Amino acid sequence: MRRNTCVIVGGGPAGVMLALLLARAGVEVTLLEKHGDFLRDFRGDTIHPSTLQILDELGLAEEFHRLPHRKAYGMEIHTDDATVPVANLKGLKGKYQYIAFVPQWEFLDLLTNAAKRYPSFHLVMDAEVHGVIREGDAVRGVRYRDPSGEHELRATLTVAADGRHSDVRRAAGLVPVEHSAPMDVVWFRLPREPADPGMTFLRVSNGHMMVSINRETYWQLAYLIPKGGFEALRSQGIEALREPVAELLPFLKDKAGLLRDFGAVSVLSVALNRLRRWHRPGLLIIGDAAHAMSPVFGVGINLAVQDAVAAANLIAGPLASGAEIPESLLARVQRRRTPPTVITQLAQRAVQNRLIRPALTERSQAVRLPRDISRLPLIGFLARRFIGMGVLPEHVSSPVESHQV
Repeated sequence: MRRNTCVIVGGGPAGVMLALLLARAGVEVTLLEKHGDFLRDFRGDTIHPSTLQILDELGLAEEFHRLPHRKAYGMEIHTDDATVPVANLKGLKGKYQYIAFVPQWEFLDLLTNAAKRYPSFHLVMDAEVHGVIREGDAVRGVRYRDPSGEHELRATLTVAADGRHSDVRRAAGLVPVEHSAPMDVVWFRLPREPADPGMTFLRVSNGHMMVSINRETYWQLAYLIPKGGFEALRSQGIEALREPVAELLPFLKDKAGLLRDFGAVSVLSVALNRLRRWHRPGLLIIGDAAHAMSPVFGVGINLAVQDAVAAANLIAGPLASGAEIPESLLARVQRRRTPPTVITQLAQRAVQNRLIRPALTERSQAVRLPRDISRLPLIGFLARRFIGMGVLPEHVSSPVESHQV
């Protein structure tokens, strides 16, 4: 049995960022990731200005920008007869006025490599957590298995950052409140030619919606389908997916035939939920484990990173000093991060109900949008600020105590 000051379960954006910030503060921290690497495709990978600012504050911005990436200075919706600008990020105050598209595994590798420079950071891959250690009402670590066998890891604080299907959350008996989502997402790739459009955009037509993400050499495509509709789509054969590609994106018409079967696609079951309570004695829950976000606005990574920064700002100092962490301090993390979570989810639900749900209804009336949302008084400013920086952007104020190795 080993003991750490903090054990973090889940190597996604929230868990990795928090581990880096705690190690930087000199906290003995172990990060447990159930997979052997971060190479899972079709994950969120939009790094917004709020997260770029945090990387800058950590001295990682230059290293980040050396990764292969593409900048998007705005967002657009393409309808059958118009292109509607939604947000122009060039009007943002600050150093970063764009969204950087970077594969999530590259982002996570960057953060874990930075964390490895601190001697108090420990990373265990292929570590599947299957239970929590309790002392009375308090959580005091986790039980996990890896290729070497079964292990117990005791800790002053356990952090669940293991995603929307969190095993730690379940073990702690916490159940999120679900909010309905009208869609699921079918992800797939098609080759990209130099003459293809350059921007990432949302294509909307009656009965169909598709997000097209420019990956330079290929398109990462997200076809939105009615909630629970994948089996019905698959029963119609692969042509049922090829046809909307050719209809919505004529420049990919000749490439649609490359979709041979449904083995080339991945399905995201969209969830929108949040916990009423993000903590128990000795346990804090952040990121998707605390609040699953809709893919609307692509802000999931950024909300998770903001959770991690807010948590580190409050708990890194006490943990580094060896103090016990009262549940009241964990409650402060929730109070800090609940308003941006609630407001963001309300905005996502509004888009789902007013744009996505009607657009996915066959024979619906055409979705009507302003010619240029980005130029509307107040609304344009709010869209730019909301997409770029979020509701409550965090800044790194956790201590720096540990020297790099």
